[in-house]
Amino acid sequence: MSLEPLLNASPIIQIHALAGMAAFVVGGVTLFLPKGNDRHRALGRAWVALMVTVAASSFLIWEIRMLGPFSPIHLVSVFTLYALYKGVGHARAGRIGAHRRTMQSLYVVALAVTGIFTLAPGRIMNQVVFGAGGGPSLGGLMVAGALVLAAGGWLILKPRRRRAGAVTRGLTKP
Repeated sequence: MSLEPLLNASPIIQIHALAGMAAFVVGGVTLFLPKGNDRHRALGRAWVALMVTVAASSFLIWEIRMLGPFSPIHLVSVFTLYALYKGVGHARAGRIGAHRRTMQSLYVVALAVTGIFTLAPGRIMNQVVFGAGGGPSLGGLMVAGALVLAAGGWLILKPRRRRAGAVTRGLTKP
């Protein structure tokens, strides 16, 4: 595992990758900490800024060209920007359930799933994780496995919160 391929990449790819890695960490922390307090809002703002950076910078990366200079990953970037807009709007309007679902889905789709695709052969992150030959290494497999486990573990083990009054619902008469 070596950062050399990333450090030798264009500045826009470096910004894109570093913002994506930071968003993965900040978003993961935000998902597990208590919600609704100043810390959650500050981390959420930082995460949204990082996600906008990741999505916007992707429009300047044209290594995989399928539709002119664009590829299907650019559709994910459009979806990401729209979902961020909607997710923030939900929070500001007090629709917390919709906000939570939007941001959690965005974390999984736009970061975890697409992050795994960055490990495809020929991609810079594949070279970073697996080495210049692109073949699997123990360190690379550990990083890839950690990404998969983090995304899957979050889906399986995420805390489920009950709404206020959910425990007594149906036990008392209106």
